[in-house]
Amino acid sequence: MKKKQFFYSHFWEKGKQLLRIMKVTVLISLCFVLYAAGNSYSQTTKMTLSLKNMTVKEVLNQVEDKSEFIFLYKIEELDENKRVNVELVDASIQEILDEVLKEQNLTYDVYDRQVIIRKVNNNKSPWATTSAQNETISGKVTDSSGQPLPGVTVVVKGTTNGTITGFDGKYSLANIPSDATLIFSFVGMKTQEIAISGKTVVNVTMDEEAIGIEEVVAIGYGTVKKKDLTGAISSLTGEKLVARQTAQIGTALQGALPGVMVTRNNSRPGAGVTVRVRGITSLTSNDPLVIVDGVPTGSIDDVNPSDIESLTVLKDAASASIYGSRAAAGVILITTKRGVSGKENIEYDYSYSMNLQTKIPDYADAVTYMKVFNEYLWNDTPAGGEYTQYSKDLIDNYWTLNKQNPDQYPNTNWVDMCLRNFAPRQSHQLSIATGKENLRTNLSIGYVDEDGLLDENQSWKRMTARLNNNLTIGRWFSTTFDINLKREVNVNPAFDYFYRMRYEPPIFAGIYSDGRLAGGYNGTNVYGKMMYGGTDETSDNQVDGKISIDIKPLNGLTITGLFAPKYDFYKGKLFNKQVPYYSFWNDTKTTELLDGTETTDLKETRIDSYSLVSQAYINYVKSIDKHNLSVMLGYENYYYYHENVTASRGEYDFTYYPYLDAGPGNLKDNSGDAYEIALRSALGRLLYNWNSKYLLQANFRYDGSSRFHKDYRWGFFPSVSAGWVVSEENFMKNISMISHLKLRASWGQLGDQRIGNYPYQSTLSFNNPTLYVGNTVTSVQGASAYQYPIKDITWQTTETTGLGIDLNTFNNRLHFSGDYSWKQTKDMLLQLQIPTYLGYSDPYQNAGKMSTKGWDIDLAWNDKISDFHYGISFNISHYKSEMGYLKDTKVESAGTITREGSEYYEWYGYLSDGIYQTAEEVAGSPVTSSVVTVGDVRYKDISGPDGVPDGVINTTYDRVLLGGSFIPRLNYGGNINMGYRGIDFLLSFQGVGERKSMLTDEMVQPIRSDLYNVPEIILGKYWSKYNTDEQNANARYPRATRTGISNNYAVSDFWLINGAYFRIKNITLGYTLPKVWMGKSGIDKIRFYASLSDFFTISHFPAGWDPEVSSSNYPITKTITFGASVRF
Repeated sequence: MKKKQFFYSHFWEKGKQLLRIMKVTVLISLCFVLYAAGNSYSQTTKMTLSLKNMTVKEVLNQVEDKSEFIFLYKIEELDENKRVNVELVDASIQEILDEVLKEQNLTYDVYDRQVIIRKVNNNKSPWATTSAQNETISGKVTDSSGQPLPGVTVVVKGTTNGTITGFDGKYSLANIPSDATLIFSFVGMKTQEIAISGKTVVNVTMDEEAIGIEEVVAIGYGTVKKKDLTGAISSLTGEKLVARQTAQIGTALQGALPGVMVTRNNSRPGAGVTVRVRGITSLTSNDPLVIVDGVPTGSIDDVNPSDIESLTVLKDAASASIYGSRAAAGVILITTKRGVSGKENIEYDYSYSMNLQTKIPDYADAVTYMKVFNEYLWNDTPAGGEYTQYSKDLIDNYWTLNKQNPDQYPNTNWVDMCLRNFAPRQSHQLSIATGKENLRTNLSIGYVDEDGLLDENQSWKRMTARLNNNLTIGRWFSTTFDINLKREVNVNPAFDYFYRMRYEPPIFAGIYSDGRLAGGYNGTNVYGKMMYGGTDETSDNQVDGKISIDIKPLNGLTITGLFAPKYDFYKGKLFNKQVPYYSFWNDTKTTELLDGTETTDLKETRIDSYSLVSQAYINYVKSIDKHNLSVMLGYENYYYYHENVTASRGEYDFTYYPYLDAGPGNLKDNSGDAYEIALRSALGRLLYNWNSKYLLQANFRYDGSSRFHKDYRWGFFPSVSAGWVVSEENFMKNISMISHLKLRASWGQLGDQRIGNYPYQSTLSFNNPTLYVGNTVTSVQGASAYQYPIKDITWQTTETTGLGIDLNTFNNRLHFSGDYSWKQTKDMLLQLQIPTYLGYSDPYQNAGKMSTKGWDIDLAWNDKISDFHYGISFNISHYKSEMGYLKDTKVESAGTITREGSEYYEWYGYLSDGIYQTAEEVAGSPVTSSVVTVGDVRYKDISGPDGVPDGVINTTYDRVLLGGSFIPRLNYGGNINMGYRGIDFLLSFQGVGERKSMLTDEMVQPIRSDLYNVPEIILGKYWSKYNTDEQNANARYPRATRTGISNNYAVSDFWLINGAYFRIKNITLGYTLPKVWMGKSGIDKIRFYASLSDFFTISHFPAGWDPEVSSSNYPITKTITFGASVRF
């Protein structure tokens, strides 16, 4: 399928004449190639045939079924009595025809995928004879610019009679009934049907097909052409995902699709992401449902990116309601690669990457730290003087003392000590695909080995293997058998103190100059704990498979049965070790143990789970004249079982044998639990279109969930959508600028049931209290009810209304797609408070409402000029979630609130009014406490008990909604791609256009917890007694203080910043060697490439802070990758 997109500009007006000349040149070249040898399809396609005692017509039908070839011939010229035997292995189309047509006095011409069979020495059309009743029809076929189109197939409708246009675009057909209809078709052009109506000359102008509208996309339990789609979806090919050079699918999706928000807060090896489709719809879970080859899976990262053929996101209810109760947060459909008939290849890809830190905040050196620490104490206790903690003499002479004895007078950079310059990652991907007559197979094996930035105790390994098989037996029976294996091993330090390495004071040593381990501050050496304190190792082994059967007893009817088991085996081993250290720089032996490492302990976890999915459904497709109908009805059963067990022992004598038997028998513990859930569903879909112009789709799903009481567990979730292809109307035919225009509208309901497993039942918690049995204290078995049962709890329902438009213009070079969506969630599942004396935790109830409104736009421009092709795509989306009635419930978390009338997790705090500059200002203003003084943050008095300002700043009356949230509202992304002969280039970008972010305590507060270092970003910018009045008036940060912390670092707009950012996600440059260099080596393709990922970022965040990183987490990394791929 030709896919062309174009951004129309004045430049192209100037170049029209040149483009016409180039088009003619290309067409002439094409014709010579077609007439000389056909294109690469006919040259490279090989088939194996084993046919006995069949007519020539039957053989040709078999070849058409197993390939993309189309045969044109005159039936009466075939000898129906002549039967042939064909035994050929890996034969070309020429070899097959030579064998089949021998002794038939027939010859053939191959034009790409079309083959004309005719009598020997007959160069005319095979239907050159005439009759009195029929006509000879001729004409010329051109494109929209008037240039002749060679190679267009012209067929009499309802017959195999036809021909192909010549070099000049002309054709001629003889002996054609005067009431016949001709069908004109050409790759990349709209197929046209034209009635002869007695005419003898029929000239045709063919229009290019709109971008991708013939593309088949997955929609759940079936497929549909994009041109017939009425719902809102976004899709991406696996090739484009892999081009972004990420180890996980989730990371590759950042900025790739409109309406799909992907966020992360670290780049730890193996780390996942958070995916949201069109905003937030629930206070419980907002993770989309992930379907792989028709089967639900746990995570989007369960699939190796190299295994993906395509990824489709169902964004509205019209698309997703076929998945009912599990689709309220959207659905991601992943289709993996399968074998293709007539194609065999082996492909191997290797890449080596180096992960580097993007941004790391700087902190004060030892001398600056001591100065600020003294000022910190002096501000709160002026009577103590300027040098309460560290003497002036020590500060003035520290650098000299450091040179003389860096162990006693250290200046430790904890980040540089803990992290190396880069961490390596290697990736190996191997795929083997083969396609024979009845069996198609694709085998892929992947291995990724990635180290963390720590020198030791941090790595992630993933091994995957996937085998997909398609077997066809006869014309009515086919089956698929797939199996997938995945193993992930993740190693991290037992003591994960990544956040503390940034803040540790520089005046304490981590390692002495001779390599001995120091204690840091009072034995809190974060480096020692991470490097020598043991490991937290987890392994996840997943085995899943699928077997399905398709039976086609009638034309258009397919009956499908599917069974898919999935088994997951998780193992965790947390082994923390004793870490001895040297208390002083001149100690000759270790004397103490680092804080938290006093004992060597082991904790092991095992989680076994499995799911069983069974489906049975029928699809019926029928076309009558211009009416096209598709009906699907089905049933699905889902069962999931989860069991876990944990065991531990403490105070090991050995630090090198991490097994339970080695631990003391009297210091052990264990626990375990299990649960199961089930879903049963009936589902259906109706697709109807009239001539692909007026479109209608209706879906339903009837779900029953074991999470609810039997009287309330069933929910019905319908949807309906419609589309109008305006460009197919007669009044649009003369508007050449518009190639394709479709309007869409949809409505539907989706359910949600993710609230725990048994909310309608009172649940027991088991424990082991100690009681007196006689005079002896004894541990006994105990149990208590902790969950208050709500019998009538039921589905949370999200109702979605959407409007959309798809537009291709300027000869299909420019593509635009836009959607507006309004989602309202009702009967929202909330935890409502009950009296504490009941002894139960707060139960979930159906009690809330929320709405999410927004829009998304996708814009693309592609074109080709001779050997140079290029494309630009851009997507942008804006979604905002607001809370409705919540039955007086509110949730406060980390400076945000969710309550009636607020946004989802909206910032909530004080309104600031600068920094106090004088004692008079403090005395005349309302304050949060009596310790507030000059240099502290000043707040506005908003209200009081009587609803008016009361002269006091307090949390009850003066905190307000600050607007915005840490969740992005506006997201955007796109890419620029170019290619010239063997050179390819890709630049992808992503960003957030609207978000409010908070400068956290970790970012800006000096001497936090009476210990931590001073952020360099505040130096010279905070209020200080050493500043001039002018400097303090312009101070961005408050004074250094212990007593004023609760006032200065309270959540307020003083610390809010614009959280928007722009990031270049990936730049890749590749080169594919010319095929002529391969010779007869059997190598089909060799490509070398290099890429940069996450290298360039623009944001409003303080220096050293990445806009995505959590202030207490592993850093975001940038990556350099070199790779090569070879295909045989």
